[in-house]
Amino acid sequence: MKVSLGKSFGIFAIMLLGSAWPALADGHDPVIKSHGYSFFGDLKYPADFKHLDYVNPNAPKGGEISQWSGGTFDSFNPYARKGNSAALSSAPYETILTTFADDITASYCYLCKTIEYPQSRNWAVFNLRDDVVFSDGSKFTAEDVKFTFELFMEQGIPSYRSAVSGMVDKIEVVDPLTVKFIFSETAPRRDVIDLAGGIPVFSKSWFESTGARLDDSTLTPFIGTGPYVLASHSINERVIYELRDDFWGANIPSNIGRNNFEKIRIEYFADSAAAFEGFKAGVYTFRSENSSKQWATSYNFSAIEAGHVVKTELPDGSLGQAQGYVFNLRREKFQDPLVREALGLMFNFEWSNEQLFYGLYDRVNSFWGNSDLEAKGIPEGQELALLQGLVDQGLADLNLLTATAVMAPVSGNRQLDRNNLRQASKILDQAGWLVNDAGMREKDGQVFVLEVLDSSPAFDRITNPMIENMKALGIQASLNRVDPAQRVERSRAYDFDLTTHSMRMTFEPSSGLEQYFGTKAMEGSSRNLMGLSDPTVDALIEVVVRSETKPELNTAITALDRVLRSKQFWIPQWNKTVHTVAYYDQYEHPEILPAFDRGELDFWWFSVEKAAKLEAAGVLN
Repeated sequence: MKVSLGKSFGIFAIMLLGSAWPALADGHDPVIKSHGYSFFGDLKYPADFKHLDYVNPNAPKGGEISQWSGGTFDSFNPYARKGNSAALSSAPYETILTTFADDITASYCYLCKTIEYPQSRNWAVFNLRDDVVFSDGSKFTAEDVKFTFELFMEQGIPSYRSAVSGMVDKIEVVDPLTVKFIFSETAPRRDVIDLAGGIPVFSKSWFESTGARLDDSTLTPFIGTGPYVLASHSINERVIYELRDDFWGANIPSNIGRNNFEKIRIEYFADSAAAFEGFKAGVYTFRSENSSKQWATSYNFSAIEAGHVVKTELPDGSLGQAQGYVFNLRREKFQDPLVREALGLMFNFEWSNEQLFYGLYDRVNSFWGNSDLEAKGIPEGQELALLQGLVDQGLADLNLLTATAVMAPVSGNRQLDRNNLRQASKILDQAGWLVNDAGMREKDGQVFVLEVLDSSPAFDRITNPMIENMKALGIQASLNRVDPAQRVERSRAYDFDLTTHSMRMTFEPSSGLEQYFGTKAMEGSSRNLMGLSDPTVDALIEVVVRSETKPELNTAITALDRVLRSKQFWIPQWNKTVHTVAYYDQYEHPEILPAFDRGELDFWWFSVEKAAKLEAAGVLN
């Protein structure tokens, strides 16, 4: 199963020594032909590589791995806003280009043999493989590529269409195995090739014969070329995917040692507490633990003590996840940055980490944490020059040039930090939210009411202390925990005050940033959940997209990180730099895992001998 590593739409290509040859386009524009595409460096893997470095090429096939998912599902279409798509519902689909877990800023031909493009990136030709077959037995062709791209442009999620519309002028089917994308003059050249090669490919004939739509929910999966297909499902209870015995790519170098499980099963539970009890009972076999309390105190059940379950920490070299409570900036009361700053002082991470998290987490400060892209101190050098240019154009505030990068507030060892309470009170006074005779914050005759929207019972013990701190500040605060389906619908309708949101960044971002932070996506994106619309942010996203060198890109990202943090549209939460996992001892993995992918569904494998011992012990259901 291919695991998406979050590569943004584009990574600029350079001439690849030893892996590409130049020709001439229009007599002047050198053409590059290669088995892959990299922006700021050579491809790690040559055209004749035998298998990926991080897999076991002799890994056996077979067995089952099972995990859990929360809430409900009513669709197997992950590309529509309608419905709640089932876990792993994108598993049947593949893309022309792919990424590998140890070379995440490069793209490699997957459904294609080679790619050709001029140095100008005005167009790209994908020379497709002739052995790719959809799960219904039909051949994959260039017509499917053209059809799928046009389908996404017609029926795809609005925020995606907004981000990429106008980048492609024309798609030509040169022959059944050759497709050419011609890019518009205004399209960012760092984006275009990965945009064309990164869209999942569907069967044109299947869509035309069924009348299916990309923007509708459906319990009938689309036809794809991927290794797994839906085997069975029971609504809101279980989903099972099965490895195709006719999978076209089983023996190509990219897939050696991968897609090792015969079945992948997902068990649904109403909440994480029920899911944990299911794991203890052997209902499913692999668990990624996101509750520090459970990790520290609850892994002492009989299967652990008997050695049937492995509890371990695995390294995680990826970017720190930018997760936090986000304000709904569409609501007037949160448009004042002073209000957001004051409310942010009411979450006591230090107390939470000691009392609730068992010291397992670090505070989130940056959108590019755990990397050298994170803004620190005051701007200097090229970052300062970039910000000065925006100030000169009237696109940024002068104080950005001398202000220290915003860090999350630090609190004391009591739930309510009195110093932070006094500071927050002064800030709200300054913002015009004064305490009335009833002890409530009021402005223009309106009491300050705040509701935190959530669906996870595990967050209650974390959010409720923050609610109590806000009440001490004079805020009429409350937690509204709804079921997962209702939370999805309310989030899509932007019907919330404060809710938890994760913003996953990449090392070489580009146009995808517009969906998270851009004004154009403010009213049509589930990623820009907070409704951020800011000229400085928009300008810096444009600089990121147009960057042509690695130093230029890194400078722009650091400046963007600084500006985003200065807007304080979130109350940063927490993360950790290891994966905390537990699994029934019937799986094995390579000794050294790649830094950017845990890979249990990708390149782990099933041990028949170990499974037999578990079966004999009667520990699985």
